[in-house]
Amino acid sequence: MPGVPLQDLWLDIGPVQAQSFERVDYATQKPEALLERIIKTSSNENDLVLDCFCGSGTTAAVAEKLNRRWITCDLGRFSIHTARKRLLGIEGIKPFVVQNLGKYERQAWLETQFTQKEAHQKYREFILDLYHARPLNQHTWLHGVKGGRMVHVGSVDAPVTAGDLANIAAEFKQAVGTGKDAPKSNGVDILGWDFAFELNEVAKQQAAQANLDVRFYRVPRDVMDKRAVEQGDIKFFELAALKVETKTGKKNEVILTLADFVIPPDDVPQDVQKAIKHWSQWVDYWAVDWDYKGDTFHNQWQTYRTRKNPDLQKSATHVYEAAGEYTVVVKVIDILGNDTTKALKVEVK
Repeated sequence: MPGVPLQDLWLDIGPVQAQSFERVDYATQKPEALLERIIKTSSNENDLVLDCFCGSGTTAAVAEKLNRRWITCDLGRFSIHTARKRLLGIEGIKPFVVQNLGKYERQAWLETQFTQKEAHQKYREFILDLYHARPLNQHTWLHGVKGGRMVHVGSVDAPVTAGDLANIAAEFKQAVGTGKDAPKSNGVDILGWDFAFELNEVAKQQAAQANLDVRFYRVPRDVMDKRAVEQGDIKFFELAALKVETKTGKKNEVILTLADFVIPPDDVPQDVQKAIKHWSQWVDYWAVDWDYKGDTFHNQWQTYRTRKNPDLQKSATHVYEAAGEYTVVVKVIDILGNDTTKALKVEVK
């Protein structure tokens, strides 16, 4: 019998079951069989598939398995992290890039909260007031001062980058000894909504070379909540801190070990904090670029938790082809989907 043509009501594909191998514990996860049918009936191999609300990454995962190219997007940090781990679990996965292209919720808030004229200046003054800092108007990159430390306020729609830090350091140097608002110490607090993946520890090392004491603070989402602002519930938390130990083994061998990871309590529910008994439970995924060239992070090794293997591997070993000094960058992604990076110099003989 030729069978019955597929109808527009599909009742033969059930939801993802609790014990299903593909389950990633994401609330809106769709079954791969559903996306496989959609992709097969609407595209050919090497076609480009777009999913603007990727959730757990089912569309991208199935498109990859069906030899389609794909672009997938989401506003949620946890969603992006879940999709990334899921894709890395596919055997033979081709290289892909994770990019931050802006935060449209914050852009909409900026447009409605402040008049278009001088909106960015008013925005910076608003953030400085919540941070209890005094605004400064004579600089481009140094926007305020608090307790003798200069303050920079990052843009709403772009992460703070190493280039920003270089501009801040240059302007700081020029501002020394220029009057009553000149820097009184070598401290700079950088407030940002997001930070470039390679920034945190890498930039601190660059700042130390310029004799700057830099601290990074995340601007909390609560600043967009009028009630939280009125109640004075706004808190700025420093970025997570990562400790990595290195040692050399046999010829040209380097061993990295995660030794500690301290995460600020920003946005962490109380029940989650109470459930954490050891620092390693904060870490969900970590990766290593064994030869960082200063351009972009190359994921040359990674490990992450799975339902089958919830224990985290804390050490990684690499053997270099030649002796010499190398820059190693370690990237940790915590259980909230936040990135923390640390750069290390290693010398192999």
